[in-house]
Amino acid sequence: MTKHSAYTAKVADDAGYIDYTSEEDGVWRDLYAQQLPNIRALCAAEYLAGFDTLGLPDDRVPQCPDISARLRELTGWQVEPVPALIGFRQFFTMLANKTFPAASFIRSRADFDYIKEPDIFHEIFGHTPLLTDQRFASFSEAIGKAGMTAEAKDHAWLIRLYWFTIEFGLTRDGGAFKALGSGLASSPTELPHSVHGADVIRREFNVMDILRTPYRIDIHQPIYFVLEDIDTLLQAAERDLIADVHAAQDLGLFAPAYPPKQKAG
Repeated sequence: MTKHSAYTAKVADDAGYIDYTSEEDGVWRDLYAQQLPNIRALCAAEYLAGFDTLGLPDDRVPQCPDISARLRELTGWQVEPVPALIGFRQFFTMLANKTFPAASFIRSRADFDYIKEPDIFHEIFGHTPLLTDQRFASFSEAIGKAGMTAEAKDHAWLIRLYWFTIEFGLTRDGGAFKALGSGLASSPTELPHSVHGADVIRREFNVMDILRTPYRIDIHQPIYFVLEDIDTLLQAAERDLIADVHAAQDLGLFAPAYPPKQKAG
């Protein structure tokens, strides 16, 4: 996880609240309005149930203390503002302590349709609905606890299990693909790409295959893994994930399904 960001973190007051400007509230309002019909059509029932349970404001940036109060009632989780990008160790530690790290800034109009790094729209609109479901909350906690015991060299391997499920997972409903992942729910372009894209590779959920699949954060994913049964996540959480990581390292990464990055200049 790189720690470089083009954005500056917003600072919360002593009660955890952030003073967002009317312009920033307007970006949230317009992102929300644009994405609402997309999630209704393309997201999984589990995500939508959490979204409706939270009742996020549609006209202003939500505040972490308000979201945390609701999550604590449901699954014991909370949301804490952090700088845009944090290191693996801090990320895993926060998950292990049932705390979701939320970037505090919201994207600019220039990055309205696509932003390479997480902002508060991605964090709150994308992630917190899943954290109302005990299965996703427990899986996230398990990833965090595994990461706390892992060596630094294992972190980039373990995070793939989070990436291809909580961030970019798919499921199936009545034969149709539906989006589970938070990165899909908050993206107006990648959400339809993941569900309807003709050139997308959709693979059966498999822990070892996921751990061996490389990805890039700056493009639409060419590969998605499909959870036929959400309870499969609980089974995965009970595995010895660090042993799985070491087994994946012995086998090696699959060949990337994406083109190499173009070198500047």
